Amino acid sequence: MQSDSIPLGTTATLERIYGERQRKIINQVLDKDTTVMLDDPLENEMVLNMGPQHPATHGVLRVLVRMDGETVVKCVPELGYLHRGFEKLAENVTYHEFIPHTDRLDYLAPMSNNVAIAMAIEKAAGVEVPVRGQWIRMLICELARVSSHLLAMGATCMDVGALTVFLWTFAEREKIYDLFEQICGARFTTSYTRVGGVANDIELHVLQQIRDYLNSFPAAIANCEGLINRNRIFVDRMAGVGFMPPEKAIQLGLTGPCLRGSGIDHDLRRDEPYMLYDQVEYDVVTNNDCDCWGRYQVRVQEMKESVRIAHQILDKMPEGPVMANQPDKVLPRKAEIYTRMEELINDFMLVNFGTMPETGESYHAIESPKGELGFYVVSDGTGYPWKMKIRSPSSSNLQALKYMCEGSMIADVVAIIGSIDPVMGEADK
Repeated sequence: MQSDSIPLGTTATLERIYGERQRKIINQVLDKDTTVMLDDPLENEMVLNMGPQHPATHGVLRVLVRMDGETVVKCVPELGYLHRGFEKLAENVTYHEFIPHTDRLDYLAPMSNNVAIAMAIEKAAGVEVPVRGQWIRMLICELARVSSHLLAMGATCMDVGALTVFLWTFAEREKIYDLFEQICGARFTTSYTRVGGVANDIELHVLQQIRDYLNSFPAAIANCEGLINRNRIFVDRMAGVGFMPPEKAIQLGLTGPCLRGSGIDHDLRRDEPYMLYDQVEYDVVTNNDCDCWGRYQVRVQEMKESVRIAHQILDKMPEGPVMANQPDKVLPRKAEIYTRMEELINDFMLVNFGTMPETGESYHAIESPKGELGFYVVSDGTGYPWKMKIRSPSSSNLQALKYMCEGSMIADVVAIIGSIDPVMGEADK
């Protein structure tokens, strides 16, 4: 171990070196008439904080790391800096009023969040959604998956230094937001889904705009892949980094692309079909590399599969209503409220007291862009959930950060977080 010897001098000189807090130690040293030894900091472990305010932590995430040189010896991810409190908020609003709060969970895919909570409520209350409403829900879920994965792709590339791809993917997402605006009047926090269906039908010219976008998407994603997939710097930063073997992925409860990126062939759309996913053809994308590169590849290929699904939805979507006609549990249309007394009474009761599922428990989950997003609802027979718990994929996937980071280099931590693709809005629920 290297050290520097500083000859004893005046008290003022030593205090300038070690600070006012070391006065007692300085006096002891002076009394002993010896020399002060300074350890080389590069030969000792250091404890560093990444976040909670850090551009590469994808939100308000704190990662406490112990470093031996540039190697991560210990990693402790710490969640909870966002303080959203969604689960407690759910107990104080009606089921219908809680839907806008889900926009703020995974705020990169609010459309699919809305569908997940609506299906959980419908399962508890026994509401059946019309066929066209289910096809529309599938369509917006797949568009939300493409939007979320585009940002995951771009942010991961930006984290390791490829800024151009981030700008390209962001531009593609803007096109999807334009479509969302045409569908429901909102771009970001949509609140489009309703208990019993969706807020409004999608007009024919908007469906054509969606198809036009789907036709243009393959060329756009090919440009992004062509720029980085054979770039040696990008591949070296991703391949072999953040290794997660399949058995460990299962033990830690990983889900979504993080699970399929470890070679586990699991997708709720196929394994536990909901809506009408059993009527469309698609491949569940997996990758056996089990590293950051594998997770990146899964998301890129899933976007292509989502486009394939969306084309089939547009081809098969039938005519018909988009909202269930159950006025005792589903908000009636305004035309009915203003012309029929029964619907007016039901609207008054639902707005003031909420949909009232029977007493009991229910759970429903969908395959959101980040994995299994589930809502566990406990009803006491009133219009307010007695208890609601959210199974958010970002919380589950961040459990793997410690395992992936320990033994890696400090520069790899950024790439690993990008490959997990967490959103702290749902992690700190």
